[in-house]
Amino acid sequence: MTELIQGVDLADPQTFNGRDLAGFWKQLRSERPVYWHPPLGKNPGFWVISRYADIMDVYRDDVNFTSERGNLLVTLLAGGDSGSGQMLAVTDGHRHRELRKIMLKAFSPRALERISDRVRANTRRLVAEAVKRDVCDFAEDIASHIPMGTIADLLGVPAADREFLLSLTKSALSSDAADAQETDALMARNEILLYFGELVEERRRSPGDDVISVLAGGEIDGRTLTEDEMILNCYSLIIGGDETSRLSMIDSVYTLSHHPRQWQLLRDGEVSLSSAVEEVLRWASPAMHFGRTCLNDIEVGGVRIAAGDIVTLWHASGNRDEAVFRDPGTFALDRTPNKHITFGYGPHFCLGAYLARVELSELLSALRTFAQGFEVVGPAQRIHSNFLAGFSALPVRFEPDPAGLARYDETRGATV
Repeated sequence: MTELIQGVDLADPQTFNGRDLAGFWKQLRSERPVYWHPPLGKNPGFWVISRYADIMDVYRDDVNFTSERGNLLVTLLAGGDSGSGQMLAVTDGHRHRELRKIMLKAFSPRALERISDRVRANTRRLVAEAVKRDVCDFAEDIASHIPMGTIADLLGVPAADREFLLSLTKSALSSDAADAQETDALMARNEILLYFGELVEERRRSPGDDVISVLAGGEIDGRTLTEDEMILNCYSLIIGGDETSRLSMIDSVYTLSHHPRQWQLLRDGEVSLSSAVEEVLRWASPAMHFGRTCLNDIEVGGVRIAAGDIVTLWHASGNRDEAVFRDPGTFALDRTPNKHITFGYGPHFCLGAYLARVELSELLSALRTFAQGFEVVGPAQRIHSNFLAGFSALPVRFEPDPAGLARYDETRGATV
C-alpha cells in the first residue's frame, strides 16, 4: 500500500481542511476500491468504497446493508444513531417505506408548486439586492437564506425563528471554526430537537398545512407517530434541506468564478439550466459520504466484508470516477449523461432532491439575469467536517447587468 493512502485519516475533519484529496481518491479507485481503513485512536476500522459501481451495488442492496445503525461516519463510529428505527434516514424495511409514504404527502405536487413559486421570488430578490450592493458575502447574504426559507416554509417554521435554526444547522454536522469540539455539534443537535419538540406540541393542538401537521396525522400499521418520531424527522428534514442546497449554491459561485468560459456559456444560454444544475451537484458533492452497516458476510468489488462491519460510500470519489464520467476532473456545464450520486440512490434517495434542483436552477437563473459576471474578492473560508464539504464564507463582487435589474424593478412596480 502506498504512503499516500496510509497517511489519510478519513474520520478526522482536519483531513479535509483545504486539502486536495483528488489524488488520494484516484489512487483508491485504481488500487484499493474497497479499502479497509484501519482503526486510528479511539475509532474502530471501517470500509471505504470509492468506485461508482461498488457504491451503487451497496445502495441497491437493502438486504445485506442497513442504515439503522447510523448513516454517517460520526454516528457509526460512536456505535449507532439514537434515531434508529424512528427517523426516516436511519430506518429500513417496512417501517421505512410507510414513513416515507407519510413524508411524501407533504411533498405533493400542489405543495411543491407553491413552495417553488416562493423560492423563485425569494431568490430573485436576494440576488438582485446583492448585485445592486456590488459586494457581498455570498454564503451569508444569499445562500444561507434560500434553502432555509424553503424547508422552513414546508415545516411551517415562523419567520422569526429561521436565523436561530440556521445557526444551529451550521453547527450540527460541521463547523466554521477549525477548533470546534464535538460537544458544540451535540449541543446544536439537541437545541434543534428541543425546538421542534415545542413546535410539534403546537401543531398537535392546532394543525396547519405543513409537514409537521402531516406527520401528526400520519399512521403506520394503525398507530400514530410518537412525538419522538415526529421531532426526529423534523430534525432530519431541516438538516438535509438546508446543508446540501446551501453548500452547492456557494460552490457554484466559487467554481463559476474560476471557470469564466463556463459562466459565459450559461449566461449566453448555450447550456441549459437543467444540465448546469446537474454538473454543479456532481462537482460540489456536498455530502462527501454516507454509511451503512453490513448485515451478512458478502463480497463487494471482489472483497469480503464481514457482518457487523461499517461501510462508507464516498460520493466525493464516485462522482469523479473515470469509468463513469468522461474527463471527470473538468467542470463542464453541458455534461451529458450526468448520473451523479449526490442525492444517493435506492430506498434512501433524498426526499428533497426536487427542491434542491429548483433552488439551484433559480439561483443560476437569477445570477445570469442580474449579473454580467462576478469574482471572489477575499478568502473563501471552508467549513470543517468529515461529512460535508464547502464554504462558510465567500466574499464576491458583482458586475451588474443594468437591463436585467431594470426589468426586475419594473415588474415589481419600482423605479430604477
